[in-house]
Amino acid sequence: MMSSKFLCTFALLLLSNLVEGANINIAAKPNVDIAPELEKAWKDACAATGASTIVIPKGTFPMGQIKLAGPCKGPIDLQIQATLKASSDIKTLDRDKEWLTFRYVDKLTVSGGGVLDGQGTAAWAANDCKKTGVCNNLPNNLSLNFLTNSVIRDITSLDSKLFHVNVLAGKNLTFDHFTIKAPGDSHNTDGIHIAKITDVNVIDSVIGTGDDCISIGDGTENLHITNVTCGPGHGISVGSLGKTPGEEPVKGVFLKDIKFIGTDNGVRIKTWPNSHPGVVTDIHYENIEMEDVKNPIVIDQEYCPNNECSKQKPSQVKLSKISYKNIKGTSATEEAVIFACSSGVPCEGVEVGDINLTFKGGAAKTVCSNVKPTLTGKQVPPITCGGGAAAPGGGAAAPGGGAASAPA
Repeated sequence: MMSSKFLCTFALLLLSNLVEGANINIAAKPNVDIAPELEKAWKDACAATGASTIVIPKGTFPMGQIKLAGPCKGPIDLQIQATLKASSDIKTLDRDKEWLTFRYVDKLTVSGGGVLDGQGTAAWAANDCKKTGVCNNLPNNLSLNFLTNSVIRDITSLDSKLFHVNVLAGKNLTFDHFTIKAPGDSHNTDGIHIAKITDVNVIDSVIGTGDDCISIGDGTENLHITNVTCGPGHGISVGSLGKTPGEEPVKGVFLKDIKFIGTDNGVRIKTWPNSHPGVVTDIHYENIEMEDVKNPIVIDQEYCPNNECSKQKPSQVKLSKISYKNIKGTSATEEAVIFACSSGVPCEGVEVGDINLTFKGGAAKTVCSNVKPTLTGKQVPPITCGGGAAAPGGGAAAPGGGAASAPA
């Protein structure tokens, strides 16, 4: 019979093995690609039981395209203290890989105050879709695929070649004090693109780029964006939606305490005309500040950039339960509010309460079609929509019940 002392010792050893984690400092060297070292460190940390930490120390280091995949046996904290630089030569890139990808990881934290520098300047000139009609498949700075219970905190994404961050699938993901920097003329550089995921938080962050600060794709559910500054950029957009068959509904998007500075749009929902069926519901905007925003409030169900679609048939994406509360500031154009809803599936359950949007060049205007909003409090400019009728102040509905499309 085993002694009690032996059993106690065995139990302690077993417990020690269960909580054992890895603590790895990357031996980074200037001008030497750290991707192989990071890949090795990830493999060791992923195999370790218990919580593991990987540290990339302060400094500036090149990093090639890398994919870090799970599932892993324990939580991993990747502390990026360095500035990591992608290759600036797009001819050397693997077009089937992003720059830094995480896949199938639970309880990942990426932190450390570091910078992911995509060095995208040369890529933007070669990827101007409006001029060429073709968008090249260039690497995103950061791709987060099938992550659960994870946090991206105190990290900066700089000058990505394409999207700064692409989020695909998963559950319970938070961006906290996340910074995105790129000039307003950086083409197709969405800040954070989110799709097919439940429970996402973007909080206390600053995003400036050349496309949507945050773009919300199909299958997004329960997204909270709070205390975020956007600009430059194209605003925060739900969509575009309806272009492909089988898109999943967008449900539960909550924007609160947001500031837009000099953006092309503010809060926007965009769907394609002549579209496949879809659903957007339970979308709420509250405490929004606009500073010289070209189109502060937009519903655009005739979204058709570069005239690459037909407007002969209306959008079939149904919009409902959308609220706007306490939205104020300045519009850079006359049309401060555009509700261009579909004649095929008119917007339902739109609520507007206490908005105050002024235009320096004169009176701001509202354009409405195919929507009858419920109004509370005061509205500047006045909103008197009904059955596609034009709003007072010169905003006329376009032929077929649609307003002119907002900028892409």
